Amino acid sequence: MNTPNKLTLLRIIMIPFFVLFMLVPIGGDSHKWIALVIFIVASLTDLLDGYLARRDNLVTNFGKFMDPLADKLLVCSAMICLIELGKLPSWVVIIIISREFIISGFRLVASDNGIVIAASWWGKLKTVSQMMMIILLIADFGGAFSVIETILIVIATILTVISLVDYLAKNKQVFNMQD
Repeated sequence: MNTPNKLTLLRIIMIPFFVLFMLVPIGGDSHKWIALVIFIVASLTDLLDGYLARRDNLVTNFGKFMDPLADKLLVCSAMICLIELGKLPSWVVIIIISREFIISGFRLVASDNGIVIAASWWGKLKTVSQMMMIILLIADFGGAFSVIETILIVIATILTVISLVDYLAKNKQVFNMQD
């Protein structure tokens, strides 16, 4: 197993520990900071595994499948924890998770028909906004940061919808495929 794939597996292994520290007050208030560090490190493994896979030509079928799955598991786990903690409205998470299911299904249909749907800039912006939103919501600095958190929730939700429409519009030929 190559290094990028090991990093992807490491990210998946980190998720239960992240959830534990998010939801269980282990060590007083420090649990949220431990969860934040785990989330940031896990997020950085995503950048690193993609970089290494492309740089060293280590792209594998395992990585193509598991890397996006690991990302979705991490982000969705974080957002569900934030609902539990009363920091994120459930309707926002439903929109974001629904988009992920729709795009994953769409990519599966496209893949079965020999079409690869690459990530778009809208999708990348969506991911960055979601990560920033999650980091600030976990840190929970309060004060002026509460306004920034709200703005990021709105931006992440809007970019989620825009990236969905963009994917579907750019790849509408997938709708016309026959079995």
